Amino acid sequence: MDRIIECVPNFSEGRDLDKIEKIVDSFRGKEGVKLLDYTSDKDHNRSVVTVIGEPEPLRDAMVEAIGKAVELIDMTKHEGQHPRMGCVDVIPFIPIRGVTVEDADRIAKETAAAASEKFGQPFFLYEKSAAAPHRENLAKVRQGQFEGMAEKMKDQEMWKPDFGPDTIHPTGGVTAIGARMPLIAYNINLDTPNVEIAQKIADKIRHVKGGFCYCKAMGVMLEDRGIAQVSMNLTDYTKTAVYTVFETVRMEARRYGVNVLGSEVVGLIPVQAMVDCAEYYLGIENFDPGQVLETRL
Repeated sequence: MDRIIECVPNFSEGRDLDKIEKIVDSFRGKEGVKLLDYTSDKDHNRSVVTVIGEPEPLRDAMVEAIGKAVELIDMTKHEGQHPRMGCVDVIPFIPIRGVTVEDADRIAKETAAAASEKFGQPFFLYEKSAAAPHRENLAKVRQGQFEGMAEKMKDQEMWKPDFGPDTIHPTGGVTAIGARMPLIAYNINLDTPNVEIAQKIADKIRHVKGGFCYCKAMGVMLEDRGIAQVSMNLTDYTKTAVYTVFETVRMEARRYGVNVLGSEVVGLIPVQAMVDCAEYYLGIENFDPGQVLETRL
């Protein structure tokens, strides 16, 4: 593939494996499309898929996946720890090789146009594709979530969808779609069942509360494990590093007598982000990703 765009759709289903497989099948066996990864979380009740492809084949596969999600996921019955407003909650397109942000933006808009016409799912453009400044931030677009979105969208001047019907799909909700640069979905688990502690820590590191500029964070409860989690999106790892937020969370946790159990990456992570961590923790100077054996294979 000479021209590669990455897409990381988030589906509001993390418990029914049969439904998840049927949705992910939309990306399998398609010429010009490669499924890289998909992970599901029962507590969040959410699945994150990572797929790459040539722009047009990737667009067509994504439209198919949206249709399958609208068919299989009923948002009136959805419960989970992660904020959500639609069966496909968010669809970012990310330029990787031989393409620009403008190319990713075009594919995002073509995807939304086709899917809204076929399935009646409304779409908000966000991030680099946003039609207005108040729609750039996903958290602001999603505010109100599925349950409050129909009421929110009555304000057509502020929240008329960019594509599709003027109100939510009755079971599919509404979807955010757009072009953006790579981000890292990163979670840190704490040895406490007190989600208020996780939220207080999240407030210390998230940008909107005066924390790191390129960090979005919230506290969530992992019911299956009986522990709280600081769940984050790092929107520019070159400016807010993984090790920076990890060490800050660990330091803040000590204030409450809480330890960090470990952390996890959701989806994929750029190798340079891991190199930065190796340099920090191991004291390696001027380490080059080319020194990693697998990158030479």
